[in-house]
Amino acid sequence: MKTTMHPGSDSSHRLRSDQGSAVGAALQTLASLLWLPQAGLLAYAVQGLADGGGLAAIKIPALLLVLLGLLRAACDAAGSRRAFKTARARLSMLRAQVATALAARSPLDVDRPASGLAASVMAEQAEAVIPYLTRYRPARLRSTIVPIVILIAVFPLSWIAALVLLVAAPLIPIFMALVGWRAKAASEVQMVEMGDMNAFLLDRLRGLATLRTLGAIDMTAQRLRDAAQALRLRTMAVLRIAFLSSAILELFAALGVAMIAVYVGFHLLGQIEFGAWGNRLSLGQGLFILLLAPAFFEPLRDLSAAWHDRAAGEAALDALDRLSDTGLLLPDAGDGANALSSHTGVAPSVEISNLLFSHVGAADLVFDNYFLHVAAGEHIAIVAPSGGGKSTLLSLIAGLVPAQGGEIKIDGVPLSANTVITLRSRMTWIGQKPHIFAGSVRANVSLGRAGVDAEDVADALQFAALDTVPQAQLGVALGEGGGGLSGGEAVRLALARAMVAGCANADLLLVDEPTAHLDTVTAKEVSDALLQLAQGKTMIVATHDPVLAARMHRVIVLNADAEVEA
Repeated sequence: MKTTMHPGSDSSHRLRSDQGSAVGAALQTLASLLWLPQAGLLAYAVQGLADGGGLAAIKIPALLLVLLGLLRAACDAAGSRRAFKTARARLSMLRAQVATALAARSPLDVDRPASGLAASVMAEQAEAVIPYLTRYRPARLRSTIVPIVILIAVFPLSWIAALVLLVAAPLIPIFMALVGWRAKAASEVQMVEMGDMNAFLLDRLRGLATLRTLGAIDMTAQRLRDAAQALRLRTMAVLRIAFLSSAILELFAALGVAMIAVYVGFHLLGQIEFGAWGNRLSLGQGLFILLLAPAFFEPLRDLSAAWHDRAAGEAALDALDRLSDTGLLLPDAGDGANALSSHTGVAPSVEISNLLFSHVGAADLVFDNYFLHVAAGEHIAIVAPSGGGKSTLLSLIAGLVPAQGGEIKIDGVPLSANTVITLRSRMTWIGQKPHIFAGSVRANVSLGRAGVDAEDVADALQFAALDTVPQAQLGVALGEGGGGLSGGEAVRLALARAMVAGCANADLLLVDEPTAHLDTVTAKEVSDALLQLAQGKTMIVATHDPVLAARMHRVIVLNADAEVEA
């Protein structure tokens, strides 16, 4: 099952790409076929000189030869440009489809590809599609058409020369196909190794501080060296196969051209009388056959040169296709935003009834006919052991994962694929590990929201008690993952984000372990700011912190048997 967004536009775009690629390949094939009249003109001119025609015998052929050469160059250039343009458009379309498919998958999808793997496939491995479409596809078309046309041109002059070409030609694709199957398998393994190494590297970079604390830097570096060595071996295996395919073609092509040259030479010398339909080949006819013999193998040589591009390109397309696979989808996946307005100017209530949910592949239900009512403006704490469903419940309310049954209503509006986008605009999510993007503090707080200026961000930083922190000033650049901020400062930055979102009338706060891993003083500061932010709003907090839970209006204890209200 694949995610398809706007299928009509995707189909038309793909059709235009395929048409553009076909036109480009056709122009390049035409350029190759123009060598036949050029070879005929060369042979005619040489025959004229041999017959004593002098310069008069070559003037017109020379002029026509130049014109055909210009036309051939123009066709080849136009075909190459057209093929590259359509290939780049096709790759952009594929990347957009993968991005759409990944964006449609729930954050709780355990089978969701690792960020490093997805980035490696989309940014690096996907580039292998370009040479596949611009080199291999046109070369395949030329190798299909040009040799047949040359055979048709040679056969009326010499059946034995045509027979030599006919025997040599099929051996090349047969052996190349055998090699190609192995090349594709090797390329797929190489791309898997590359993606795994990138995913491993990104994961370890994110946890570099933890690795240093645990003293695992040397062990991690050794694993990275092992992964790099494995990738090097896979790459060399692919290159060996690519060189083998080239050697096969060059062997048969050299043998074919050599046999044609020997036959034509001895035939013109009178040593071989057969093979030309009972007639003696003239100098011009023999030269024409000799000129076409290398051209017969040239498309196959181009195909051999692009054979590795085929293996890498098809492996890249398969990798992109795997990323486009749908897993656990967001409830609104595939649906556009709607114009439903659910905002009433007051904090919303949350009503959960008959909720059924289990994780993909899990036999046990996390929620089995679960009920919960949160009054408008109420602050509640959800308490449970690790793995008890606290974060899952918040994700269900936020519409980040679909339930298998039951109903969730926010301010009386059922949460569904048609309403989740609008309802989600009323929510603010604060996680225990907020992601910090590489960029300025101001950009990390505003997150590109329209109408948020520097003064709004400064007020939010002051609210979160970050205005006195040197590394949290407006223009300070932060590293990816929060480099430059402590854990408590990162959580307070998330509060500043929520403050900015609160200015945009978000009135339902979903908070996941805001004080986890914080010292007592920092946890109290975060709790104070959180409660101040939640004034006049509905707030649901998942927490292990008994101090924070005690400051809520109500505590809900989740366990395997029942819900207990404290």
